[in-house]
Amino acid sequence: MKIRAFIICIFFLCCPVMCYSQKVKLLSVDQLQERIKNGKDSTYVVNFWATWCAPCIKELPHFEKLRQEYRSGKLAVLLVSVDFKSKLNTAVVPFVKRKKLTSPVFLLNESNPQEYIDRIDPSWSGSIPATLFIKNDNRKFIETELTYEQLLTEYKKL
Repeated sequence: MKIRAFIICIFFLCCPVMCYSQKVKLLSVDQLQERIKNGKDSTYVVNFWATWCAPCIKELPHFEKLRQEYRSGKLAVLLVSVDFKSKLNTAVVPFVKRKKLTSPVFLLNESNPQEYIDRIDPSWSGSIPATLFIKNDNRKFIETELTYEQLLTEYKKL
């Protein structure tokens, strides 16, 4: 009987870990652009961040909150990590699980920063955090940490 109770306890202790299954997928700039092009009636908020970037980590909850509060609208929040591809399983996936991020998370699958930076936005210096807002033909790129109020204001402007 004690063994049975022990097994049941272990199962319930492990359940939150097993139930949380957020995936982190690789995403190229071409795939990102195609995804945005196919969702013409949606507003896209694409945040570029990294696991080692303190301002990025500080603002991630704002994107989660925006997504939760406007889930009934046509809003797509995409969190795109610019960590090295080699860090996918050792840094990015554990970080996403630890922070319990629910927005779609991607790792940018590009090898040449100079190329992908210009393709995302020609004005981007490459610093993070950075956020791209897109709705139809309206596009705004912001290269700084955002408060929730700033994020909400920019979202509503589109």
